[in-house]
Amino acid sequence: MPVALSFRAVDAPTSPEQHTTFDALIGLRDVSVKDDGSITAVVAVRAELKQPFGLVHGGVFASVAESLASMGTFLGVHEQGMHAMGLANSTNFLRPVFDGTIHATARPFHRGRTTWLWDVEIRDDDDRLCATTRMTIAVRPART
Repeated sequence: MPVALSFRAVDAPTSPEQHTTFDALIGLRDVSVKDDGSITAVVAVRAELKQPFGLVHGGVFASVAESLASMGTFLGVHEQGMHAMGLANSTNFLRPVFDGTIHATARPFHRGRTTWLWDVEIRDDDDRLCATTRMTIAVRPART
């Protein structure tokens, strides 16, 4: 059964004062954890996310991937007093997105003691693959 993460599932901010996290700044919303451990979310495309040529900036894709992989890892390790943080992000861009919604799915394929590895797919509204990311997340003791 999917789990909604309401603490991170936010709508796009309407003013700079509402930017309480980077995820809020980019408009990450509808975050959901699936039974298989994958995690999904969407981002509505808006002008602030585009580069000068009118397509979504590649950094948005990379950021969405890192956010989902970090969240998913945190959910798997926080009960042991551990935190999750991005260690490496390799994003490949396959197709531009100009409008609509970005749909992201992150799937873990290695859940180690000190690192987790994720594959993330970014798709458009027509379910076309637009970017892929291999994300490495470090697992470290929580700061006290």
